[in-house]
Amino acid sequence: MAYPSYPAPERQTSPWVIVATASIGVWAVLVTVLSQSIGWLADQVLLVTGLDTPTWTWPVVAIVNAVLAGTPAIILAFVPRSPAVRTAGRVWLTGAVALAGLGLLRAVPAPRNELYLALLALAAAGGAILLRGRPALPALGFAGGLATLLPWLWIGALGGLAETVLAVLAAAAVGWLAAAILNAGFWERYGVVLGGLVAGVALLLLAAAVGQAGAQLAAMLVLPPLGFAAAALRSAGPLVAVAALGPLAFADPEEITLLLSTGRDLPAWAAIAAAISLAVALIVGIGYGLARTRLTGRWIGAGAVVLLAITGGAIYLGPGQPGLYGERLFVILKSQADLSGVTTASREARVTEVYRRLVENARSSQADLRKTLDRWHLDYTPYYLVNGVEVDGGPAVRAWLSRRDDVDRVLLSQHLRPLPADPGVTHGDEPAPTAPPWNISLIGADRAAAQLGVDGSGVVVGTSDSGVDGRHPALSSNFRGGDDSWYDPWNHTRTPTDRGGHGTHTLGSAVGRTVGVAPGARWVGCVNLDRNLGNPARYLDCMQFMLAPFPFGGDAFTDGRPERAPHVLTNSWGCPRIEGCDAGALRAATAAFAAAGIFFAVAAGNTGPFCGSVDDPPAPYGDVETIGAVDRRKEVTQFSSRGPTDTDLTKPDLVAPGEDVLSAMPGGGYAELSGTSMATPHVAGVVALMWSANPRLIGDLARTTEILRDTAVPASPGDSTGECAPADVTGAGMVDAYAAVQAARTAS
Repeated sequence: MAYPSYPAPERQTSPWVIVATASIGVWAVLVTVLSQSIGWLADQVLLVTGLDTPTWTWPVVAIVNAVLAGTPAIILAFVPRSPAVRTAGRVWLTGAVALAGLGLLRAVPAPRNELYLALLALAAAGGAILLRGRPALPALGFAGGLATLLPWLWIGALGGLAETVLAVLAAAAVGWLAAAILNAGFWERYGVVLGGLVAGVALLLLAAAVGQAGAQLAAMLVLPPLGFAAAALRSAGPLVAVAALGPLAFADPEEITLLLSTGRDLPAWAAIAAAISLAVALIVGIGYGLARTRLTGRWIGAGAVVLLAITGGAIYLGPGQPGLYGERLFVILKSQADLSGVTTASREARVTEVYRRLVENARSSQADLRKTLDRWHLDYTPYYLVNGVEVDGGPAVRAWLSRRDDVDRVLLSQHLRPLPADPGVTHGDEPAPTAPPWNISLIGADRAAAQLGVDGSGVVVGTSDSGVDGRHPALSSNFRGGDDSWYDPWNHTRTPTDRGGHGTHTLGSAVGRTVGVAPGARWVGCVNLDRNLGNPARYLDCMQFMLAPFPFGGDAFTDGRPERAPHVLTNSWGCPRIEGCDAGALRAATAAFAAAGIFFAVAAGNTGPFCGSVDDPPAPYGDVETIGAVDRRKEVTQFSSRGPTDTDLTKPDLVAPGEDVLSAMPGGGYAELSGTSMATPHVAGVVALMWSANPRLIGDLARTTEILRDTAVPASPGDSTGECAPADVTGAGMVDAYAAVQAARTAS
């Protein structure tokens, strides 16, 4: 009689092996969190300082992260005798390989998010096929994913149609890859708790490769806690696929940036959505784990999906942001207006002639393109200052437009997605000054008023910025008024308003009572920044309004009033590549202002102390006056951008006080701010004083800039990085209002 045989019992896993396995899992989590966080911070610091992030940065981060996390996993995958430990090692190793492979895709620039999503979908699906993934599709998996997605339906907003479709495909492919990594053989080794922990580490490695720079940080909070729900269902695919849609579809990676980190903007809201998703995922995991034996009913899953789909729809259509909010395209045509020979003596006649030529050229050269866009039912907005058209379209439309014979190039026009709540208004907490602040005295503007009796009367200063608090005591009395002195292309407000505070502060330094250089000058305003970001179209909206103001609801082509153009423009902004501009995007616009005799002051930028850091249009252009910043000691600040430009022009042209400058803020208060933004309005105010003292100089840009530079006082270059020439740090020196006004009075 033969005795029955039994399989040999599995050896009990050594406690040391258990400790080693747990330590390697913790190590993988730590190096992944640190690698991705440090990589994003470095990327953002480069962005804020005006330096380009090399294309290899994120691929290197992904590979280093994968090597650090995957190398110890190799040991677990092959050395221990315990099948459970080896399975954990192999799953973590596969997750590290996926991180390395998918992480390479971040070499695609953030503005090309559609291309990135398409490549992510293909790469993740390819990885799933290589792993022979056959995901189970339990209804409760979709239900759990939907529950995790609910916060994003409330907080986030979708991009364009192509971007949204590709995000859905990418999320589905990532879910498929997750199912292939955490396959049926994996779930056989573990229960809910241990399986959830091991799966969570693998999902963290996968999440670190999901989404462009910034979006992956949200995915790293959303996906790993789904490991417990996946362990209860013994399937990760649907859970991960639906949950990944939040960071991929409902957050623009370009908006997860330190540039929007102040106040309640997208970085804060994305963090809130991810944190809520994390909590929901854990609750779902606990619930599924406790009810594991009851999760087999088909109707339970179907009912949960229907209920959560209805709930999600109500959230999205109610407090959410329904609709598509993709980027637009800015199409620059080859034909730009010929403004040579505009030499009419009258300043008003010059502006009128420039406006006429620009509009006529745009109308004639855009006719065929507009007809085609109308035929294809593509929404568009035409522009004349730079002959171009902003078009609503995705990658296919861009490719078609780029091939047209009349098109020079096609830029992205960055559009911000809406937020679930207003970010609020920035206020100042300093009291109203009783005497001119140090910066006004440093350049002698108070002496020009007291001893020469010149305060800017008769001159109009235009500002394009975050807006203006028209009720502020320092600014309310000298608003020009009428129906053509305020324009808000972002939010369509009817009266001067400002949420960010930047515009109120800068205008206050130019024309504000007590805090301004030329408090007798009047002002007009336009909003070209919303939440501290702009795009080529919004910058041009305001620049067109400054060349030829028009009433609310008017047409820039037909209702412009060039005779009402302001004399001097203060511009404390730049258009970097993240907003859609290239080096020449606004060159035709500033050339038009120069031809019209409108003084154009612009901030040099805050990307110093590096040489060659005056790079965001329009600061590098030769037909604008580019302004750097000095402190109380007349020393150029560290943050002030330096020249030369990429065309070897010496920049900045002048410097002015820009550190701890006291000026107006929304709500009637005051605040001290620093930046070349604060320096620029000083020069605009000095020109207003000069033209007020001698109206014959109005429109004479060559003589005006000559006086500004001849009367400037020496400034110290301070400490500069590199071998910057002194002139590329200080320009002609610090503007001197008193001396400039004296010289202007006697100028012919």
